[in-house]
Amino acid sequence: MKTIEAIDLLVIAGYLLGIVGIGLFSVWKKKQSSEGYFLAGKSLSWAVIGASLFASNISTVHLVGLAESGFTDGIVWGNFEWFSGIELIILAFVFIPFYLRTKITTLPQFLEKRYDSRSRVVLAIFSILAALFMHIGVSLYAGAVVFENVFGLSIPVSIVIIALATGVYTIVGGLTSVVITEAVQTLVLIAGSFAITLLAIFRLPEMGITSYAELKAMVDPDRLKIVSFDNSQKGFSFSDMLFGHLILGLWYWCTDQTIVQRVLGARSEKQAKLGALFAGFLKILPVFIMVVPGILAFALFREEIGADTKSVLPVMISNLMPVGLKGLMVAALLAAVMSSVAAAINSCSTLIVFDVFDKLKPDLNDRKKVFTGRITGAVVLVAAVIWSPFLGNLGALFELINQMFSIFAPSIVAVFLLGILSSRGTANAAFYTLLLGSLFAAAVFIVEKYLTIGGIENFVSAGLGINWLQQTALFFLFSVLLYVIISYTDQREQTIFPGFYLSVGSSSRLVNWLAAFLLCTMLVLYWIFY
Repeated sequence: MKTIEAIDLLVIAGYLLGIVGIGLFSVWKKKQSSEGYFLAGKSLSWAVIGASLFASNISTVHLVGLAESGFTDGIVWGNFEWFSGIELIILAFVFIPFYLRTKITTLPQFLEKRYDSRSRVVLAIFSILAALFMHIGVSLYAGAVVFENVFGLSIPVSIVIIALATGVYTIVGGLTSVVITEAVQTLVLIAGSFAITLLAIFRLPEMGITSYAELKAMVDPDRLKIVSFDNSQKGFSFSDMLFGHLILGLWYWCTDQTIVQRVLGARSEKQAKLGALFAGFLKILPVFIMVVPGILAFALFREEIGADTKSVLPVMISNLMPVGLKGLMVAALLAAVMSSVAAAINSCSTLIVFDVFDKLKPDLNDRKKVFTGRITGAVVLVAAVIWSPFLGNLGALFELINQMFSIFAPSIVAVFLLGILSSRGTANAAFYTLLLGSLFAAAVFIVEKYLTIGGIENFVSAGLGINWLQQTALFFLFSVLLYVIISYTDQREQTIFPGFYLSVGSSSRLVNWLAAFLLCTMLVLYWIFY
């Protein structure tokens, strides 16, 4: 797909100009304080928070990766989306009250209030590296791959175009511009993905498929099962995904600055909780509009795609989308990459300003903090542009990014969760768990990927004999054990931020009912696709 009609180009250009314009207009003539730039003045409502959480999470990696996963393995990869609903409930009821009560700007600040400054420094380093190398770098590369397929532009040129369009409003406007544009991008994402799903369904009769039963027979019934305890084909079972993803999901949704920053900008605790639950409902959609299209592509374009499974989504766009709608779908892909990159740039600049510069120069005024945030955002974006083209030789992006997160996520989750649930944990326990837990995970990762036995030709693909989801659960158990042992043997007196464990006010009845409804909805969906 190297040519594109003029009307599609107009749709794409209109989208790019519109998003940049909306982002800049949202802060036009506004004199921004540091709270306004980094936390949107703590004015965000539930709808904006929920849409922003969804858009920040759905990157081009999702759109391309989930379509590929649906094609190769089926709906089972939808667990990564549906489990998020449970993790967002945990964010609402366990983490949000603590975050808003302690009045933090960054999550490393939260660890300092609970433990000490050492844990703050370690988490800040982890978070900045994750934003730079994974959130921004991987998203830019995945978006550039789509640009290459659509326009025939080289990946480096595509990366620069996407980075410039996203960087302008993100660096100038801060979190306000980011969340407002993400609310718009959520609509574009859903519209584009829904359109290609419908068009694929309408094409099925041409293949002789007129019923759900015939579709199951064509693609193999197991492709439409969300629960599977057999790991012989896909390499993991439902139980692996349940426990492994729970750890990754708690890290991502509850302790990652890129995501949680939207919650920190809420106008109240109730609005923050409602926003998290709204995002949980939105996370139901990707299974139907991102994974299922990959399954439909297996029925429609199996021979054309062949072994080039990364081309699933581009092939569907090329074969299904008429003039005009192709532009909409490319706009949806751009919405995905721009929202993820914008979120990561904003969070990364926030971390650098408050956890690096604010420590070095505590007397920085508001104007200097905003200026520093803009400069660091630009530097981070340039660094990601330089780094991202080197991702071309790595494996499947969607699985890769989760594997990389599994190195440090388990130790972070252990430190946050145990620190909230109990006052027994000490500063030494948190610091050494973050360091040693991540080093242990990194060592296992290296053994799994690169250890050879009996010569170079004898590559150990199975490694320790457990998949990366099982490894994630193992890393978490190791971190918990390490944390508990150090806490119970540590004689150091622990100083915790005053009021940290004050009783948490009960949620509103609306919040409680929506959480129960979300949970019931998830159970019904699993019953249907069991």
